[in-house]
Amino acid sequence: MSGLSIDQGTRVTLHFALKFTDGQVVDSTFDKAPAVLEIGDDNLPENFEAYLMGLQAGDQASFEVPPEKGFGQSNPNNVQTFKRSEFSADMVLEPGVVISFADARQSELPGVVSRVEGDEVEVDFNHPLAGRTLVFEVKIIQVELAQPAH
Repeated sequence: MSGLSIDQGTRVTLHFALKFTDGQVVDSTFDKAPAVLEIGDDNLPENFEAYLMGLQAGDQASFEVPPEKGFGQSNPNNVQTFKRSEFSADMVLEPGVVISFADARQSELPGVVSRVEGDEVEVDFNHPLAGRTLVFEVKIIQVELAQPAH
């Protein structure tokens, strides 16, 4: 053990789990290969990286992440109503169905059907984890200096 602490410029091998406060697992590497990331490479949102700072190989920790440090609050402006006729007739439209839209820049924008009433279909474009308090569990396996880019 080198005793190197996680900081900018380090490569970290870790297991992590992201859970809801009721224990439901959103994502986890504990049952598969660990994740490897460099701090600052945007593989992990900056707010989640902040929780790792100062940890060392062998450390295990669990953090409660409020929405403002996770995926943000749910924004009511990101919920839009469409007419049923705007969708193909054979498309299944019910709450929970994910539909892919193209945004103004033609990049893919997923939306989740939140309500279907008569001829109205309400679609929520917020991140599915927006507004949720999450539990971020980590087990640090290795911390090493990142190799400088050539």
